[in-house]
Amino acid sequence: MTKIYRIGVEATLDVIGGKWKPIILCHLGNGPLRTGELRRAIPNITQKMLTQQLRELEEDHIIIRKLYKQVPPKVEYYLSDEGKTLRELLVIMSIWGEKRVKRLQAEGQSIELLSKGHEGYLNF
Repeated sequence: MTKIYRIGVEATLDVIGGKWKPIILCHLGNGPLRTGELRRAIPNITQKMLTQQLRELEEDHIIIRKLYKQVPPKVEYYLSDEGKTLRELLVIMSIWGEKRVKRLQAEGQSIELLSKGHEGYLNF
């Protein structure tokens, strides 16, 4: 069966859509991370959701899962070459979000941005 996209953004969202995938990718832009490190970096994600999102990103060849044969087993995730091509998109999304937060703060909304930069995924 042929998969049909009406516009290109559908194909993009098919791979990185949702709340968690872009966040995971931005953290991996800083370098390889283990599952526990990702959980600490993204405290609101459940273990089940993190595992599901990592599997989907791996199936789409956006990230690579590296298993070290040791006891206890060690697993690291890092961006594939294809995943690294998302850098510009993630930077643009981050800049847009930073500007939005500043505007909302200027309007008096109680909102805070903990990380004021996107240096990690500038280094892909």
